[in-house]
Amino acid sequence: MLARTLSDLPGVSLTFDVADFRDRLPEADASVDITLCLYSVLGHLPIAGLTDIAEEIARVTSGYFVTTVRSIGSTPTAFVESIEKVRQLKQDHVRNKCDIELGDGRRIALDFHLFTARELAGYFAHRFDIEDLRGLDLFHGRFAPDARWNPDDAHVDDHFSDELAGLEEAYATHPKFIDRATHLLLVARRRLAAAPTASVIDWLASQ
Repeated sequence: MLARTLSDLPGVSLTFDVADFRDRLPEADASVDITLCLYSVLGHLPIAGLTDIAEEIARVTSGYFVTTVRSIGSTPTAFVESIEKVRQLKQDHVRNKCDIELGDGRRIALDFHLFTARELAGYFAHRFDIEDLRGLDLFHGRFAPDARWNPDDAHVDDHFSDELAGLEEAYATHPKFIDRATHLLLVARRRLAAAPTASVIDWLASQ
C-alpha cells in the first residue's frame, strides 16, 4: 500500500503486478532495468527451486540485480513482531522451517532458509557479474546499546559510532566475518555470457 502512494507523486507513473517466483514471470526477456529482491524474499522460497528462480531473474533482468538475505550467523528474527514478544523460536536448518510462538499465543510457521555468502553467490554467478557481496550490520546491532535494556549513560557517542562504522567497512567482505552479518547484500550486473568471470570463480574458491 505504501508503494502505491508513489503513483500520486507528480511525474511518477507506476504499475503493479503480482506473480509467483516459482512460476515463469510475466516480464519479457531483458525487460527489467533493475531487479530488487530484498528483505530475505529468497529465503522464503523453496531451496530446491532456487537455481531455476535465479535463471528466471536473469532472464528478465537487463541491468542490475540486488538482493538481501539473512546469513547463517545472523541474529534471530520473528518477522512479524519484535523479538522480545516471542515465547519460543526454532529455526530448523534441515527442513528450512521457522516455528514461532508469540507471547499472545499466536503461532506462525514459515519456510525460511539462511544463506552463506558462498551459497548466495553460487546461485547467480553463472548469469551475473557480482560487483559487490558484503555483510550488513556485523557490529552496530551487537554493540550499540538498546534503550530498553542499557542505561542512558551507555549511549553511543560520535567517536564510538565512527569506530563501529570503521569496523563494518573493514570486515564486511572478510571471509571470516561475512557470514556473521545480520544480512548479506549482493549487487550484480546481468551479462550475456553464461560462464562466471574469473574473479567470481576465485572468490568462490577462496571461501
